[in-house]
Order: sequence, then structure tokens, then C-alpha cells
Amino acid sequence: MPRATAPRIWIVDDDASIRFVLERALEREQLPVRAFASPQEVLAALDADAPPQVLVSDIRMPGGDGLALLAEVKRRQPRVAVIIMTAYTDLDSAVGALQSGAFEYLPKPFDLTRAVELIRRAAEESQAHGTSDSEDAALPQMLGQAPAMQDVFRAIGRLSPSHATVLITGESGTGKELVAHALHRHSPRASGPFIAINTAAVPRDLLESELFGHERGAFTGAQTQRRGRFEQAAGGTLFLDEIGDMPLELQTRLLRVLSDGQFYRVGGQEPLQASARVIAATHQNLEERVRQGRFREDLYHRLNVIRLRLPPLRERREDIPALARHFLARSAQELGMEPKRLTDAARDRLAEQAFPGNVRELENLCRWLTVMAPAQVIAPEDLPPQGDAEGAAASPATAATGGAPDWRALLGREARRRLQAGDTDVWQRLSEQFEAQLLRTALAVAGGRRAEAAHQLGIGRNTITRKIQELGLDD
Repeated sequence: MPRATAPRIWIVDDDASIRFVLERALEREQLPVRAFASPQEVLAALDADAPPQVLVSDIRMPGGDGLALLAEVKRRQPRVAVIIMTAYTDLDSAVGALQSGAFEYLPKPFDLTRAVELIRRAAEESQAHGTSDSEDAALPQMLGQAPAMQDVFRAIGRLSPSHATVLITGESGTGKELVAHALHRHSPRASGPFIAINTAAVPRDLLESELFGHERGAFTGAQTQRRGRFEQAAGGTLFLDEIGDMPLELQTRLLRVLSDGQFYRVGGQEPLQASARVIAATHQNLEERVRQGRFREDLYHRLNVIRLRLPPLRERREDIPALARHFLARSAQELGMEPKRLTDAARDRLAEQAFPGNVRELENLCRWLTVMAPAQVIAPEDLPPQGDAEGAAASPATAATGGAPDWRALLGREARRRLQAGDTDVWQRLSEQFEAQLLRTALAVAGGRRAEAAHQLGIGRNTITRKIQELGLDD
């Protein structure tokens, strides 16, 4: 018996209301549609009927996983375009769909007109060209349902598999290094090192050696040969932060590396092969710096082939409540405290603030609230004036850091809380947490290299190894 002609669009969601709304919208557009309540029903229909052009699936359903369904559908019918619906707005869930081979993902709650347009486009492209190849991207702790952030998530998903140089632009505090980590972590180079250097933070006379290394005797004090960041990042990713502040003479050397794929150590005679992918970032307006003669135009064009702009927080205000919840939970975990939560009124006031320091400023504010807010539920009156670091700066806890919480005041506050609660192991517990956080930070800055972390901390290599074991920091 011949198979009946299948509908062009299949929808699977355990939520009957979602199925109903999409069915009615697609039928109004004369797009034939068929709805299912579970992945098992979809797989059974694939066995019995001709496949659809587009499958629209929820990502999490009782008794089934949308990504597992995606994988099975792609295995059986590679040309089916799959759109994943997700109510989860973190990057892992959002672009995990792209990583697994989806045509696109649709964040809930979605605009119905936009959803129909996306489904129609998927059907047209599936019919004409087949389904798009899978793309990789995921990074925990990057959150956002705002359209501007959804565009960033998609870009990360599509750029991750590439070896091409990427330029990330955006104001300070928007998360440029997080994006660089995402591009590395889900690239073919993920098993290699991720090496980051802030070119604005290294003195001009040391930056060349930091980047390219030096030979013994290359200059006064060069008593041994040293590998530079390009060598350390071999097979992985080199992240050049604040590239707009790089001195002109080093811009010339960087251009040669990007053009020729080779470089020399300072004082070296033998060319070395550059095998690291370069990701650069800046908060500067590079076009303006080119006009001022402070940035090479040819390097600008070399870097600007693939550009990813991160939106400031004021362009994604709808993400502020979710980000605040996330940072409050993380701060509580780091400080060993119970997580605090915002009242609706406090949440609304936060969403109205300017946050010139962007996500970093919001994160610092949440740390401050974790320690300084008097109750577990944060009310509007607990927020600093204007909801930003300027208000927090009036407190003694922030005076030493110009607005961000002073760690010594935070430590004192936490010690007082524990002592007043009658704890008898305050010294041991807080000392362990202090040492653990210090070691984690040093290892992160040193890219996981214990010897370098120990050197920067001013302790011996045996000491850092012992402390890591004592504190249970081993992977």
C-alpha cells in the first residue's frame, strides 16, 4: 500500500497549547501541519509515513529529549530541517541545537509571526538545498533571550568550527573573553590551549617578548630562552584582548604573522610556524583609530573579515532579571552563603538602570548585594542609589575599589556573620575558601600551568601541588 503524502510541517511538544497555537497559525498560512505529543510518536510516524520537510520540536519533554530526537531524525532523514524550541535562554541550550545539526532554534516565548516565517524559510531551504550542516557553540554562563544576544549565540554557533581570525568588539564588561572561550571550546582546537593576553596591560617594552618569546641573550636580563604566547598557544587559540591599544610597531609584526603564518623570537634567526587561531577583541572604535593613524589600516582589514559585536546591557534590558538571578546564585556559592532573591519591585528597578559597566557591573552589584543586603529577599531600598557601583561606592565595603566590593570588607562581613552565628571553625573554613579561590584564580590566569601560577603567587611548585590536593581542586 503506497504511503500517503506527508504534511510539510511536523510539530512535537508535550504542551497542547503550543501545538494548538502553531497548528492554527500554519494552517492560516496554508502550510500543511501535523502535531505530535512525544518524540516516540514522531519516530513511529517516520517509520509509517514519508518524512516532513520541517520538524519543529521542543527541547525537553517528559519521556524524551528534543536533541536526541534531532539526532535520530537526522540519522534517518538528513534532509529534514529541524527547528528546536527551547524555553531555556542560556547558551548551552540555545546553540546546543545548532551543535547537533538543527536548522535553527526558536526561543520561548516566541513571536508567532516570526515563528511562521522561520518555519517557511526552513521548508523552502530544505526543499531547495537540504538541511544546513551542524554548527558548534556552547558556553555556560552566557545568558540572554534578547534578540541582540540571540544573534550573538547564532554567530558563535557558526564561527566555532572555523579556523578564521575573529574580531570581537563591544564596550567594556560585555563579555568579550567569554565569547572567545566559547569559540575555542567548541572548535576543532578545543583540546589545545587557550592563551589570553591583554595587550594594554603589558608594558610596551615587554609586549614583544610576551607575544613572540626571546632567545637567550637577546637583551639584558634574557638569561634563558623563553617561549612567547604564540608558541604557548600552538594547536589552540590565542586571544589578544584590547588589540586597539597595541603599539604600532607590534601591529606590524602581528600583521606579518597573520599574513605569513610565521614569526621570530626576539633575537632569533629561525622562523617559527604560527599554528594558533587568533581571536582579537577591543572596546575601541578601530575605524576612528585608523583615521587617527594609531592603528594600521591593513591590520584592521585583516582582522575585520569576521567581526562579532557584543551588545551593551542597555540594548538587552530584558535579560537583566535572569542575569541578576544567575549572579546572585553564583556569588552565594562562591562565598558559601545562602542565595538571595529579588522582589519583583527590586527586579524592575534593576531592569531600568543604565549599567554603563555592562554585565561586569551587574555582576559586581550582585556580589555586593549578596554580602550587604540585610535579608534573604532583596527589596528596592536595599539597592544602592541608581542601582550601580556609584551608589555602592558610598559604603566602606567599596571605598578601596572605587565602586566594586572591597574583598577585605566582604571577608570581614562574612567572618562577623559566622562568629555571631556561633560557628567554631571560622578560621579553618574561611582560610580554606580564601586559599581555594586564590589558587583557582591564579591557575585560570596562568592557563592551568601550575608552575607559572606558583611563580605568580610567590610560592613553590611543591606548595601549590600540595595545596591543590589538600583543598580538593584536582580535576
